[in-house]
Amino acid sequence: MIMIRTIFTRKNLMAIAVAVFYAVIFVFVGACLDADASFVSKKNPIAAMGKTLGFASITPGLLGYLCLLLIAFYIMILVTALIYERRYAIVNGIKPTSKKMVVTYVLTIIICTVLSLGFCILCQRPINLANIKTMFIFVGQTLGLATGIFLVLFVLIGAAAMLIVNFILVDKPFKFFDKATEPVFDDEDLLESNDVVNSFDVEADADINGGNGNGNGNGNGGGGGGGLGEDAETAVKSNVEIGDRERVFPTLSRLDAEHEGYVIETIQSDDITLEELCERFRNYLAKEEKLYFEIDAIRFFISGFAASHFEILEGLSGTGKSSLPRYFAKFAGGRVLFMPVQATWRDKSNILGFFNEFSTTYTETDFLVELYHANYNPDEIHFFVLDEMNISRVEYYFADLLSVLEYPKDQWKLKVMQLPYDFLPPMKLENGVIQIPTNSYFVGTANKDDSTFTITDKVYDRAITMEFNDKNYPFEPDGNADRITLSASKLDSLYEAAKAVEENRMTEEDYAKLNTICEYVYEQFGIAIGNRIMNQIANLVPVFVACGGTKETAIDFMLSKKLVSKVEGRFEEYVKDALTNLIQLLHKTYGAGVLKLTEKTATSIMKTL
Repeated sequence: MIMIRTIFTRKNLMAIAVAVFYAVIFVFVGACLDADASFVSKKNPIAAMGKTLGFASITPGLLGYLCLLLIAFYIMILVTALIYERRYAIVNGIKPTSKKMVVTYVLTIIICTVLSLGFCILCQRPINLANIKTMFIFVGQTLGLATGIFLVLFVLIGAAAMLIVNFILVDKPFKFFDKATEPVFDDEDLLESNDVVNSFDVEADADINGGNGNGNGNGNGGGGGGGLGEDAETAVKSNVEIGDRERVFPTLSRLDAEHEGYVIETIQSDDITLEELCERFRNYLAKEEKLYFEIDAIRFFISGFAASHFEILEGLSGTGKSSLPRYFAKFAGGRVLFMPVQATWRDKSNILGFFNEFSTTYTETDFLVELYHANYNPDEIHFFVLDEMNISRVEYYFADLLSVLEYPKDQWKLKVMQLPYDFLPPMKLENGVIQIPTNSYFVGTANKDDSTFTITDKVYDRAITMEFNDKNYPFEPDGNADRITLSASKLDSLYEAAKAVEENRMTEEDYAKLNTICEYVYEQFGIAIGNRIMNQIANLVPVFVACGGTKETAIDFMLSKKLVSKVEGRFEEYVKDALTNLIQLLHKTYGAGVLKLTEKTATSIMKTL
């Protein structure tokens, strides 16, 4: 996967600016040391300093100034090259101080030095030992004095800058330079910090002694750390020192250091249409993974994310529910996190983590770390898969995220903790809140058996639900099955382009037919479709058509899952006759056999009566 990463960070640009400042001083000092300079006074302070230091009086001439400019240019090139090489190592996971990188740095220094001095020698006219010796003396004197002046100015300007900045921020929390290395904790540190407890509020329902799980921090175990709401305020009032963020959030801080606070802006994506994407993914699954799906299942999986960032894949075990997001991420060059849900999960601390009172660190779950990673990689598709999500009640541990996904996308934010006043959190955890970026897609797999809880309509209504109950038969893939690189921005642009095509969208006639069915179901069963579901239909239908499907198939899917399936569980006498009349209404409105899935759902419910 090809990524266009941020080559230079703000710190890097500051270092390059300092190198340019030094180069300017270097040339200026050389001009002041010129014994025959016409544009500066021969009695200038720098010339006086050179005379005091016993410098030889030299008239470099035009060729001397050319040498100064060449050396200044290569100084800037050298600093820029060294910074780039270090940044390249960080971005590609290479230790900047490794033997390979040290050799690279040394070679860069040698090359720039040889080139700068070599060009200076070639500029001499005539090229003889006397001229070369004079050039080296002049350059050496200039380099030495310029370096001394630069250091003095750097200290003075730096001191002034620190005074001004600290005066302006005198009431703000202070923190020294960020640490880029992983913190090391020893037993003495832990013992000294045991008095720092109850500093965070995870807003959980768990009690202060540990709540509902042990919280091993790997995303698979859970663990309420306790409801510590009032104690954060207590910590502020008593001015308790809780330590720096590298200790409290070691993994998140390590990601900050890795990216130096800058996101990976874009990913180079392959040019592909939605229809080609569905066909190619289906071929890939069949050829490479030996998984076989109907094309409409692939279309619904891909188009479903245009209507909601949350999908539920339910049905029989072994039908490939969890394989779809796993292999789509592999196929498209994205990332996927699997979290097996535990029966003990009761609140959001099970997925977002909690403050550990014993170690005085925050237990970072895999979910939190991956969400943090997604903030640094906004153009990389991230899947979060909750495996067997209904083994615990979804409304308990996933409630906050379900609510947040209903907001405008710029408000997709989750409160992780209440921060004490003087605590500086990781860079992407501003004010204790983490942003859910739009490149994040959530998938829950669910089985229907006696060991699981029923998923409520509150959850179903917010998700696009697919059911896997049929056996899929092998087939020979026909067409391209190669993997692709698909960025989140490219996928979004494909969705928006599909929605913009007029013939793909729901028409007034389509809505009229749909309302006929909805009104009948409401009259007979009191079940209605709200604005949320109508918006999902409006978003899913044109994208499904762009994937190669038909409007009727998409409408059939939504009617079946969002409306008719809610009749299940009713055993009144009138239900069977009402469903029979519903099937007749479907035939009259859309034609016999057009909405097959809706008819099948209604027939299946009738068989239980």
